[in-house]
Amino acid sequence: MSRYRGAVLRIVRRLGELPGLTRKMTKRVSRPGQHGDQNRKPSEYSIRLEEKQKIKFNYGLTERQILKYIKDARRIQGSTGEVLLQLLEMRLDNIVFRLGMAPTIPSARQLVTHGHICVNNKRVSVPSYQCQTNDTILVKNSSKSKKLVESYLSFPGLANVPSHLETDKLNLSGKVKGIIERDWVALQLNELLVVEYYSRKG
Repeated sequence: MSRYRGAVLRIVRRLGELPGLTRKMTKRVSRPGQHGDQNRKPSEYSIRLEEKQKIKFNYGLTERQILKYIKDARRIQGSTGEVLLQLLEMRLDNIVFRLGMAPTIPSARQLVTHGHICVNNKRVSVPSYQCQTNDTILVKNSSKSKKLVESYLSFPGLANVPSHLETDKLNLSGKVKGIIERDWVALQLNELLVVEYYSRKG
């Protein structure tokens, strides 16, 4: 299944605030669709599905990518749900977004794929690149790249840079100091339900 290209506010109305997907807000509180105003009790499956959809749309992932991250998280020691979020937060496109170099994750992904971002002085054009502790994220040394990121830094998507990152707006760079703590994940999510969703799917 390919990435979602439709109306983002429909997704926000259905799933709640998704800071990685869009900065747009809506005043409409009803869920989208013909039956959006009906107050039906959701099933356990629909609750788990909704939590999974939050990850999918916020981080801009395909089903295959989420499944791969779930499998990787299960192989790493610790809570599978927390490790899953750590893996997603260490993606290069998400790091660029969290440093304030882009207003959303889709725009950060575009910066990366267009070659505007370097990791440890080497240009990386793969948004899913897994950053490591002590990696330095730099904007490519070109006037076009710098001008673009400077405009984004003036209006960052999130107000605060997480404690595991360090930003240098003057030099248009950032550094990964460690692994993100659960409290700093911007998405309102029950990650255990996401793990449960995939374990029940077999």
